[in-house]
Amino acid sequence: MARLSLSGITKAYPGCIANQEIDLQVNAGEIHALLGENGAGKSTLMKIIYGVVKPDAGVFNWEGKTITVDGPSHARSLGIGMVFQHFSLFETLTVTENIALSLPKEDGKDLVALSLRIKKVSAHYNMALDPHRYVHTLSVGEQQRVEIVRCLLQDIKLLILDEPTSVLTPQEVKGLFSTLTTLAKEGCAILFISHKLDEVTEICHCATILRNGQVSGSCNPQDVTSVQIARMMVGDDTPLSEDYAKAEGTAVVLNITQLNYKSADPFACALNSLNLAVKAGEIVGIAGVAGNGQDELMALLSGEERCDNEAIHLLGNAIGKMNPATRRELGFAFVPEERLGRGAVPDMTLQQNALLSSSHKGMLNKGWINFSKVSLYAQHIIKKYKVKCSDQYAQAKSLSGGNLQKFIIGREIEQNPKLLVCSHPTWGVDIGASILIRHALIKLRDEGAAILVVSEDIDELYQISDRICAICQGDLSPIKNTQDVNIETLGQWMAGQFERNQLSNLSGEPTHV
Repeated sequence: MARLSLSGITKAYPGCIANQEIDLQVNAGEIHALLGENGAGKSTLMKIIYGVVKPDAGVFNWEGKTITVDGPSHARSLGIGMVFQHFSLFETLTVTENIALSLPKEDGKDLVALSLRIKKVSAHYNMALDPHRYVHTLSVGEQQRVEIVRCLLQDIKLLILDEPTSVLTPQEVKGLFSTLTTLAKEGCAILFISHKLDEVTEICHCATILRNGQVSGSCNPQDVTSVQIARMMVGDDTPLSEDYAKAEGTAVVLNITQLNYKSADPFACALNSLNLAVKAGEIVGIAGVAGNGQDELMALLSGEERCDNEAIHLLGNAIGKMNPATRRELGFAFVPEERLGRGAVPDMTLQQNALLSSSHKGMLNKGWINFSKVSLYAQHIIKKYKVKCSDQYAQAKSLSGGNLQKFIIGREIEQNPKLLVCSHPTWGVDIGASILIRHALIKLRDEGAAILVVSEDIDELYQISDRICAICQGDLSPIKNTQDVNIETLGQWMAGQFERNQLSNLSGEPTHV
């Protein structure tokens, strides 16, 4: 039985047609994958189903009846739940308060009872949450859990998941898949968007592929390989994989020595005597489960938080107390994990966002902005990194997640930094864009830059990192050549099974003390 049936759904924005005459059917008890490159129209279609966006044309059938979804609350009353790729949470509210806002009034009125339900459901599905924590204190992975648990608390008939596993550990993914399988057996229809095609072939019963806003094909993921699906998504012109030779760094660019940090935030992770050296011409990867000190380390490196001045050196300069602008003038560049809000200002144009972190690269003259240079710079990034947008005047929030990520990565790399620090560089990004981003990182490395990458994508770290380590509860594991660390060892490091109290000498190798 068709739970959802769409016919001729069309939605246009200034400068682009996001969806053009889309037909889609999702049956009860079916896990249905919706696939396509970033900007193919997947997120727009999901927002139409959830009532966030109104289609310009087309027919929406729900359980055999033609309806119009008047908004998210109406969608939820129908039994439609959605987990967005970009979270829809209020940072100044607690987990319980956020979830209460999405529930019917009678279900969200008793916050104590709701807190107990959250604890029970989150623990049952291996996504433990503290109901009393404020969202702004949560890592990205923990915020993702809030979104998923919020849907699991609803009496849902259709669950829409937009990149639900991007920041989950393998164990959490396994638990989520078990939950989805159970929901499907109970008759719930599931729409599953993911760039991880191995997940699609593992769990999905059907797949619909979008290209340039149109349905380009469909398949049964159980009958094809992930490579065949990828080829359907990106065409024959895009390489699907690349092997990168490992490199050995030269002079130390970033040197972290005995870095200790404890935030005033009681829920933050303390950093304990971290020691790390990153050299010119190499990529160092840091693995770890969200919430183990990655956010705190990134904030200290970027200058958003300060520490002992001598704990961090960039090209021999003590920068622990320097502000972000001064660090950038020394050759520092930064890609944060949160694209909208930190990587880019949502309501600003791409041109304006290009200026925000690049003003020191000849964009200003005695305090005056050279808009011609800024415009050319933004256009150069858009063209070189294949950013799908109307033009440089498009607002950052109008771009798909992957295209905005390509723009942010390009903006930082094109500054020719001495040190690039990246957090989750290809999170939620399609295969073609992931390859483009990884190739750009390798090219920057080969040009002599030092690169530090923090990611929960283990495959990605093994592919691009020359040396690798893990962080757990604010402690850093040994740092070794990537080819000398197998997946079992890295998993142990991520779980904290390594010797503490190690110092990094200038070669970057750990020294026991």
